[in-house]
Amino acid sequence: MESPQTCEQDHQNLEAMKAGMFLRKVKSRMWKRPRHYKLQEDCKTIAYKSSWAINSYSTFSISDVEDVREGHQSEALLNVADEFPADRCFTLVFRGRRGNLDLVADSAKEAQAWIRGIRALMENMENMDESTKLDQWISDWFLKADLNKDGRINFKEAKKLLKMMNVDMNEEHACCLFITADKSESGTLEDQEFVEFYKMLTERTEVLDLFQDYSSDGQSLSQCDLEEFLREEQLEGEGSYEHALQLIDRYEPSDTARKNHSMSVDGFLMYLVSREGSIFNPERRGLFQDMSQPLAHYYISSSHNTYLMEDQLKGPSSIEAYIQALKRGCRCVEVDCWNGSNGEPVVYHGHTLTSKILLKDVITTIANYAFKASEYPLIVSIENHCSIEQQEVMARYFRDILGDMLLTNTVDGVSSELPSPEALKRKILLKGKKIGNDSESPTGEVSDEDEAAEMNKDSPKSKQNLCRELSDLMFCKSIHFHSFEHSRMSAKPDEMSSFSESKARKYSKEAGSDFVLHNTRQLTRVYPSGIRTDSSNYCPVDMWNMGCQIVALNFQTAGMEMDLNDGLFTQNGCSGYILKPEILCKKESLFNPENPEEHEDYHPLQFSVKVISGQQLPKLKQKEWSIVDPLVRVEIYGVSLDQAKQETKYIDNNGFNPRWNETLKFTIHTPELALVRFVVEDYDKASRNDFIGQYTLPFTCIQPGYRHVHLLSKDGTSLHPSSIYVHIKITQL
Repeated sequence: MESPQTCEQDHQNLEAMKAGMFLRKVKSRMWKRPRHYKLQEDCKTIAYKSSWAINSYSTFSISDVEDVREGHQSEALLNVADEFPADRCFTLVFRGRRGNLDLVADSAKEAQAWIRGIRALMENMENMDESTKLDQWISDWFLKADLNKDGRINFKEAKKLLKMMNVDMNEEHACCLFITADKSESGTLEDQEFVEFYKMLTERTEVLDLFQDYSSDGQSLSQCDLEEFLREEQLEGEGSYEHALQLIDRYEPSDTARKNHSMSVDGFLMYLVSREGSIFNPERRGLFQDMSQPLAHYYISSSHNTYLMEDQLKGPSSIEAYIQALKRGCRCVEVDCWNGSNGEPVVYHGHTLTSKILLKDVITTIANYAFKASEYPLIVSIENHCSIEQQEVMARYFRDILGDMLLTNTVDGVSSELPSPEALKRKILLKGKKIGNDSESPTGEVSDEDEAAEMNKDSPKSKQNLCRELSDLMFCKSIHFHSFEHSRMSAKPDEMSSFSESKARKYSKEAGSDFVLHNTRQLTRVYPSGIRTDSSNYCPVDMWNMGCQIVALNFQTAGMEMDLNDGLFTQNGCSGYILKPEILCKKESLFNPENPEEHEDYHPLQFSVKVISGQQLPKLKQKEWSIVDPLVRVEIYGVSLDQAKQETKYIDNNGFNPRWNETLKFTIHTPELALVRFVVEDYDKASRNDFIGQYTLPFTCIQPGYRHVHLLSKDGTSLHPSSIYVHIKITQL
């Protein structure tokens, strides 16, 4: 229980936020400007404007805030640390790829009011159950629709609202609903009447029909009715009778129905739109895989040139980019080190105009955020271009800042394979160039992964002097790749080669089975081609098919490639490690992704998706004035034979509750390597369709039956309550 003092303090914080105050927004040492910030009456939105704007406030929602950091915890605030004390500074971190907001209050007390106030509001939102969220969502619309703020909605306001909600409804139909909801016959809708109006608008006839198919009395589902639905449609086997009762307890809003062990249509809908009713199998959300196999048996979520926020040539480098990647569960980050002034090594993309950051700041950030999202080992891939003197500084920083987290005892001669993620929990492993055994001179090859060398084709491969202290800290040794034959004969488990995407593709076409076999023993890192200066990405699936573990992508670039990466790593507790399918771990069975039907365990499946309807698809920012014409495309990624796309026809002018009722059918030859991406687009006959939302998941995580697919934005953040409703059927061919 919170003490009365805490409650009183929370209340005072919110009142101070509602009254509004000037806070300084900081972008750099030079750019610090006052803005007026205030919490709106709904306690969910913060409005702000610059001091010179008369009264045009912009807003952001508390639900977009992921974290509140106190003190100098961002680059911008560290830069002004000498000017503003830490107790007046705080940072709002947003979900997705939106930049942080760095703020300075006039006093420590004002800063605390905002820090505690926002945290309390965030906690409130976290703790809401589904039905409260829905009520909240409805009352948000009420506030948006009530233009003259008289606490009621007239027909003109209701029509405006329909437009905002992406509903194109003829006037007669809208008028009819309005009159039905206006029980008090006042010509306006008050709170409860508006809820009725909203419920009639959003009535899901397709769910009602399904409900009535299974209801013995047409009014409710008894525990037996619900059990039958779970067995027949959702293909649940044992335990569906007990499960039916759990679902009634969890989702039925009516106390009476719950006591009678029955479920109303409202409860049935609540179940269908819940996490359990979603397309993603809840049993695969948490950690469910064996984590005690050698490291080479796992896909590892990996970032390329982690320090970059934008492009590869002139954009900013930032410690914020490391924080973002690590918070997304990334388990392999990259650090490019170059000589800096005053003997301080710096991190940036060499031979380009990208900005520079200090190596010690990068290592400190890694130390702070390494295990926030996952306890499993973090690999730091080092590209070292420093002089011997600065390499000694690098070694000192890694040792001093990472302390016990740094794993230094290498596996030389200890074992024939790398340790497991389980054995390496909360350890940071460095990967880079290494001096060989003592007889070797202290030089190292500039390895293949040396992207700076790759971009400067004219610079000949040079030998580089390596410093023993730094070399000894490397857990994995970067080596030049000669051939699969050579590596089979002589490679040690801690040796690792890097391939550009084009090299990796070439090997997969020419020697698929050899590549797969190589990856059962050795770690392989793949990185984007040097010509992708815009930080675009390649499709990671082609590399995963070969069993490559460290498939590095530009995490800062949204799009299909990062959707696939997020989709693969959503399972297994978002730990950043996914056990590869058995066909890619067995040393004796030769699997070639180019000819999957030749493999002994070949069992193709038929995958059928009936796309039934859509719910509350968001309006497109760039087309505020128009209602969307949505279509759904289902895309399959996997072995070449499985790559396929099919789409529904588009529905005219309805983003609110479009109905497609179309079935798309696919053959899946290698289910264990397939990913499915659902994309919703706004059809445009004159130009490219506009992206509305997407959801990507591994084929092995799909639940059959009637399911909701909860859409995500381009940045991978939730578009709640937007979804598509589908029926999934998977059969042996």
